[in-house]
Amino acid sequence: MILYLHIPFCDSKCFYCSFCSYTDKNNLKEVYLEAILRQFEREEKRFNISEKSITSFFTGGGTPSTFSPSLLSFFIKKITHYLISNAEMTIEANPNSATFEWLLGMRELGFNRISFGVQSFNDEKLKFLGRAHNQKQALEAVENAWRVGFKNISIDLIYNTKCDNKKLLLEDITIASALPINHLSAYSLTIEKNTKFYKIQNAQKESLYLAKYVINLLKDNGFLCYEISNFSRGYECFHNKGYWQHDDYIGIGCGAVGFYKNKRFYPSRNLEEYIKNPLLDKVENLSDEELLFEKIFLSLRSNTGLEFAKLPFDIAKKADILLKEKKCVMKNGRFYNTNFFLADEMALFLTS
Repeated sequence: MILYLHIPFCDSKCFYCSFCSYTDKNNLKEVYLEAILRQFEREEKRFNISEKSITSFFTGGGTPSTFSPSLLSFFIKKITHYLISNAEMTIEANPNSATFEWLLGMRELGFNRISFGVQSFNDEKLKFLGRAHNQKQALEAVENAWRVGFKNISIDLIYNTKCDNKKLLLEDITIASALPINHLSAYSLTIEKNTKFYKIQNAQKESLYLAKYVINLLKDNGFLCYEISNFSRGYECFHNKGYWQHDDYIGIGCGAVGFYKNKRFYPSRNLEEYIKNPLLDKVENLSDEELLFEKIFLSLRSNTGLEFAKLPFDIAKKADILLKEKKCVMKNGRFYNTNFFLADEMALFLTS
């Protein structure tokens, strides 16, 4: 079982961001802490959590680096005895708010992995994206994380923006590769409703050529693609793989999502409503067919693979076709996709 905590507070809203986040409600942090503690007490029973049963804990946002170590320590104390001894503990951060003192405080709380929302090392592109940091701050944040003891460091990059070309992306990945990081997430820009980019024409550059260029460039620099947007240089994120393997996960906080057996839980995305009643959520009951589709879809986007013997007969027959056409491979009884760019089409082919 894995655990996710959502911190919905931000210093500023990036132009592409559709996540549950707020820039004008920092005064609610302490009452939000009380609410997440209340919700976790309910989830202890609903998920039947036992001692040493949580294998990873991920704190995302929003911007977790707007939450002080002293404030977050109350939640850490609440969950400590549920965490296995070597649990992966990840926290997200923005370079402009992840000070040396904040990073040191997070290491002291037990976090052993950090993920920075860098997005680019090009200052003009950062301004275009609405980011609040510059290249210098991004480099300093990663170096400081290494200095305080983080050995598992990840950064996010965005590509396929209006700004992008081969030269800019080469510079971004060359700079990233020289840093003490062992993981990188590279996302193609998507335009969502209720974002500033939704109202701007040509913010996005949809280019399969550039996407393949990014993947090949990362591979040349030692980052191997283990999921369509995630690259490992010696470390694959345990928490992310839990989602792709369809593990149960507890979602704590405004806008978080939980999953247990055949149910998905959605707490309110409205911050005030969540604080007022953190126990109120929408429950989605998933059918066997929906669960199977999700499992196939997620496995085809990553290197987790599918146990071939457990596939229904009609899906196994279609999987045989993909094997004969060398679109997929079989290893030790598991079925693997060899081209993540075709994951969506393969999932639809297998399940339609």
